[in-house]
Amino acid sequence: MDILPVDLWVLLAFIPAGLALNLTPGADMMFCLGQGLRSGPAAAMAANFGIALGGMVHTLAAGLGLGALLAAHPVAFDLIRWLGVGYLLWLAVKGLRASGWLTAGGRGALTPQRAFREAFVVNLLNPKVILFILAFLPQFVDPSRAVLPQFMTLGFVFSLGGLLVNGAVGVFAGKLGQGLATSPAFSRWLGRVSAGIFGLLALRLAMMEKG
Repeated sequence: MDILPVDLWVLLAFIPAGLALNLTPGADMMFCLGQGLRSGPAAAMAANFGIALGGMVHTLAAGLGLGALLAAHPVAFDLIRWLGVGYLLWLAVKGLRASGWLTAGGRGALTPQRAFREAFVVNLLNPKVILFILAFLPQFVDPSRAVLPQFMTLGFVFSLGGLLVNGAVGVFAGKLGQGLATSPAFSRWLGRVSAGIFGLLALRLAMMEKG
């Protein structure tokens, strides 16, 4: 009787494949980078966990068949996508305001709780995540076994790899930002850089097609 939901040899093949994808710079890594520059290592790690939790929600949805339903209805896909674009643009504007570019606002550093919440929402509002899960995870799923436990196990392993990689990037960016934050001018530019990252992520999501 197998103890693991996923065959051990399949899992051992999945780990390096998932880690290779985690090491590829993408939206999650850039978001953690931006939060690290903006608010420091603690906020970057909180955002990292928010992204991981969002990924697990997408994995659950894919395992339950909701992802296939979303992929079959372009209107629903586009609605979620544009909500995500709007949210990222709102974060970019907040970054500019905090930097003093749009207003004479303060530092604009986020608490870890807010960074976690923002990252979770951004991940949930990116329908490309669930489509990626639908394209990637089934390659390692055995249809003769219960599908949902396999999806959740593989999703957890993939999210764990993302936590390690994106966490390292976010903490490094946070340490860099904290080390240079004593300069008011540089602090303002950090806010503008993080706002630019959020803006580019919004543009990237807006230009993506479903297929």
